[in-house]
Amino acid sequence: MFNEKLVKTAKSLAEYCRMGQEDKGMDELYAQDCVSVEALEMPGTDMPREAKGLDAIKAKGEWWYANNEVHSASAEGPFLHGEDTFSLIFDMDVTDKDSGNRMQMREVGLYTVDADGMIIREAFFYPPFE
Repeated sequence: MFNEKLVKTAKSLAEYCRMGQEDKGMDELYAQDCVSVEALEMPGTDMPREAKGLDAIKAKGEWWYANNEVHSASAEGPFLHGEDTFSLIFDMDVTDKDSGNRMQMREVGLYTVDADGMIIREAFFYPPFE
């Protein structure tokens, strides 16, 4: 059996993402000192690859939505691992507001929770760019 707090947090985050309520999920499920790590630096931005603290993670999300029009997004999962880790698979159809380029994106989010079930780390994995 998986840790009850892990299961609850994983299912809750997946549902918030499916409903487009990521901010609410962050407010309820993320620790104040959590860390978010992207697979690569974001080209053309001054955003660091690693965001430390809930405010920095929220600012990263605000930047994303300010610079991209999201046509659709989905979250598959959660997929649980051990006592403190789960992942979600995200598919997105977005248009970059500056260039007008529309793209389909896929990424895996890997989440680590503490003993209280709060998310303390998220890391994102992308397929190879072609």
